[in-house]
Amino acid sequence: MIPLKRDCKATLIPVGTEITIPSATQVVVTQALGGSFTVNVAGNLARIAGEDADALGLEHTLIKKDITDVDGPVDIEQVWEQLRTCYDPEIPVNIVELGLIYECKTTELEDGGNQVNITMTLTAPGCGMGPILVDDAHSKVMSVKNVTEVHCELVFDPPWDQGMMSEAARLQTGLM
Repeated sequence: MIPLKRDCKATLIPVGTEITIPSATQVVVTQALGGSFTVNVAGNLARIAGEDADALGLEHTLIKKDITDVDGPVDIEQVWEQLRTCYDPEIPVNIVELGLIYECKTTELEDGGNQVNITMTLTAPGCGMGPILVDDAHSKVMSVKNVTEVHCELVFDPPWDQGMMSEAARLQTGLM
């Protein structure tokens, strides 16, 4: 049990409702992957963003990008590496291994720079955490050298199913 050191914004899982957890509230960190934290608070799961790690008495390393890094091609492997740091707050598996990324490609922009286009889905169409996962993917891919724009499109066709998970993800979640 960790008492919060200050009032802290959080997002209820899986509905996506924004809440404020009051200072001194006891929470249990159930997942700390990809720079954010999933906590159990009064029997409910909530996601606390990495920038609020201090409320938990923890440290967070913020992604920093040299804003002059915009000339040249994008290393697509670095983009995939960043996507592998995005985690579903309920499942301790990254969104790539879950099979949530349908497409990821780069495009050179006419006026200079590069755009990364990502087509992704969710494990369930009604998941309230969709905007959180999209924002996480967007901000992490923006940290890649020479990326100037990121467009994340959330789609539900084809619908996601467990067969889209990697073998490692199925093993980790006990589905194999």
